[in-house]
Amino acid sequence: MEDSGSSRDKREHARFHVSLPIEFRVTNDRHVHGAMVVNASETGLLIQSPKNIPVGTKLNIAVLFSKGFELANFEVVAEVVWTKTYPNEDREGYQFGLRFVHILEEDRQKLKHLLGEAY
Repeated sequence: MEDSGSSRDKREHARFHVSLPIEFRVTNDRHVHGAMVVNASETGLLIQSPKNIPVGTKLNIAVLFSKGFELANFEVVAEVVWTKTYPNEDREGYQFGLRFVHILEEDRQKLKHLLGEAY
């Protein structure tokens, strides 16, 4: 579902509520972490994670989603542009805003298709 616009939130691309698992790793690090996408647009993601990632950090991300009876994904490189503490049930978690730095055209088309289904 599309986020409604407000006078303080004039985005170039609409955000869509989604609930998708991702795997990410900090660029030049081999440790993989999991998180959930909360909303997405053609230019970035809002994710929730138990791991705190500093602003400015670049991440290699694989977003997982179902395509019919198969599991598919698209991959992006994104930069953390903001972060905040986000309590999740009985433990502390974090939300971060991510801006895409690099996405292949094939993956951009997968994202657009996925966002079209979310609307």
